[in-house]
Amino acid sequence: MHKVCTNNLDTTNVTRERAVSGTPDGQGRAPGATLPTITEREAMPSVLPVAEDPGAPRPAPGAPSVLGTPPAPGTPPGAGNPTGNTTGNPTGHRTTGHTTGPAAGHTAGPTTGPTTGSAPGDYRAAFNVARLAMAVVDREGRVLDANTALGALLGTDPALLITRSAADLADLREDPRTWREYRDVLGGRAARLRRTRRLRRADGHALWAEITVEPAPDSCSLLLSMADISDQRDLQGRLRHLQMHDPVTRLPNRSLFFERMTRALEAATYDHEGTGRIGLCYLDLDGFKAVNDTLGHRVGDRLLGAVAQRLTDCAAPGGHLVARLGGDEFALLVRNSTGTEQLCDLARTVLAALQEPFDVGGQRLSVSASIGVVERPAAGTHTTWLMQAADTTLYWAKEDGKARWTLFDPERNAHRMTRQALSSTLRPAVERDEFVLDYQPLVGLGDGVVRGVEALVRWDHPQFGRLSPNRFIPLAEENGAIVPLGRWVLRTACRQARAWQLAEPPHPLVVSVNVAVRQVWDSDLVADVGAILAETGLPPHLLQLELTESAVMGSTGRPLEALQQLSDMGVAIAIDDFGTGYSNLAYLSRLPVSTLKLDGSFVQGFRAEEHPNPADETIVEALVQLAHRLGLTVTAECVESAEQAERLRRIGCDTGQGWFYSRPVPPDRIQAMITCPAPG
Repeated sequence: MHKVCTNNLDTTNVTRERAVSGTPDGQGRAPGATLPTITEREAMPSVLPVAEDPGAPRPAPGAPSVLGTPPAPGTPPGAGNPTGNTTGNPTGHRTTGHTTGPAAGHTAGPTTGPTTGSAPGDYRAAFNVARLAMAVVDREGRVLDANTALGALLGTDPALLITRSAADLADLREDPRTWREYRDVLGGRAARLRRTRRLRRADGHALWAEITVEPAPDSCSLLLSMADISDQRDLQGRLRHLQMHDPVTRLPNRSLFFERMTRALEAATYDHEGTGRIGLCYLDLDGFKAVNDTLGHRVGDRLLGAVAQRLTDCAAPGGHLVARLGGDEFALLVRNSTGTEQLCDLARTVLAALQEPFDVGGQRLSVSASIGVVERPAAGTHTTWLMQAADTTLYWAKEDGKARWTLFDPERNAHRMTRQALSSTLRPAVERDEFVLDYQPLVGLGDGVVRGVEALVRWDHPQFGRLSPNRFIPLAEENGAIVPLGRWVLRTACRQARAWQLAEPPHPLVVSVNVAVRQVWDSDLVADVGAILAETGLPPHLLQLELTESAVMGSTGRPLEALQQLSDMGVAIAIDDFGTGYSNLAYLSRLPVSTLKLDGSFVQGFRAEEHPNPADETIVEALVQLAHRLGLTVTAECVESAEQAERLRRIGCDTGQGWFYSRPVPPDRIQAMITCPAPG
């Protein structure tokens, strides 16, 4: 009699074969019978025959098996099975999970053919011989089993790893974030954890491993795997070193320097044991370009290498970071600085070291450096600000004469920032009509009558208030905003002069407007003046253009042609601040100039009545006589007292301008001065 292990499964789910009439094939299937579907095969129990009784009769070929032959079409349930029950269940009821033979999952004897699943021993064999280091971990994080590869990776016997904490083996406790995510995987709240960790073997050897923790298929345990990636990390380290270091000097490059500086700022902010301060010396070699241009880049590179070595020697006692930021620029980062004096001492040491000649390829080369020094608390400091401050201070060092170090000055930097803010908003300010004109009278020294006015521009800045010309005119000349600004000043002044002329025809005023030499080069000044005179209706002889002596003297080409065309148009030309520039007196005869305006420094010597300076009076008298001989009129600037006005009148000056007569005032105040003689 045959016994069958139902393997605790419902035997009614055995494969259902569709029988057809005909002779069965060699495997007992009727012709045309279909194979079980995948789903049906997966649902089939592992039915293995138990050991047979040697004396039991064997079924004849074609006789029904222990499972019975498949019923033919139309055969009622139970045909071929007199009881109508399923095999192994003589009661005809469905099984309830209990078997009548040996324990579920085991057979009573050797199998006679393959099974539908793999024995547990197959998995254990694969687990043990796998090259990937693995361990089975329970939900508490303890190692239940470890394979041979894991023992070899950690340099120990796998059996010694049993009951060990997986977190300790994989170094998962050090990082709070990693530890939290690992606990989530243990608790079933996360599906996987993957991290790279630096582990230490039992023999002390360190290695890099990629750690993975994920649930095992049975969902009752987890699988920990470790892959040795030390070679990969070493390669990455070499590549990073090449990427983060300068190939010429072998110093850290800009990228690594900014990375280290960021870390230093963070560490100094939160490390209460340090000073909480940081310092930076930012230096640039003076004249290095000449070395490259004359001796070649090969010599230049060798010189950079020698400079890098000396900088490293200077920084070594304090353990400071030295980096090449590009070109001939280097930086020394001082972490936990003790104050500005430490940075200044370091800058002096660097300058002294670089002043010693270099022997490069048999040639003695001498270089110098300009250094910008910045030192401040790390809290609230950003890398961008620190580098901007260092770069600005380096520029100051070069501007002050090179071959020196300069300490960052907050007040000087604030002035620079204000200057930059003004420069960047000049052009928009012209379009927004933020400028106004004040006028200062030009008074006849003989009769006190107002002969004309000088137009002086002011900037009503929305943030800084009213600004005088010396705050923004140099900036406008630098960035080219002087062209639209000068055009606006010229048009506004001519329109106002025309209004005065129409209001007081008997007393026409000459309006004097300052012109920068850049207006001559960057625009068609002659065309602008002609168009504005035509637009406002102002006669040309009531307009005077003032140019500085340095801009007029030595003028050739286009500037001289423009001045000549303006003079031919009837516009008066005046030389402002005369006596402070080239003072090429012979050149006056070739220029279309009608007026000389003496610089105020000559008039200052006229102030002290008790101790007059005879030299000043002699120079002014000679200049006045020379101008008159050339047919020019003379205006004295900065007249501040009646004594000065009287002495200038005796010398022969034609007109005076200064606070003695009036400060620059709005146009409505000038209207009252036209008919009333000025004091003096």
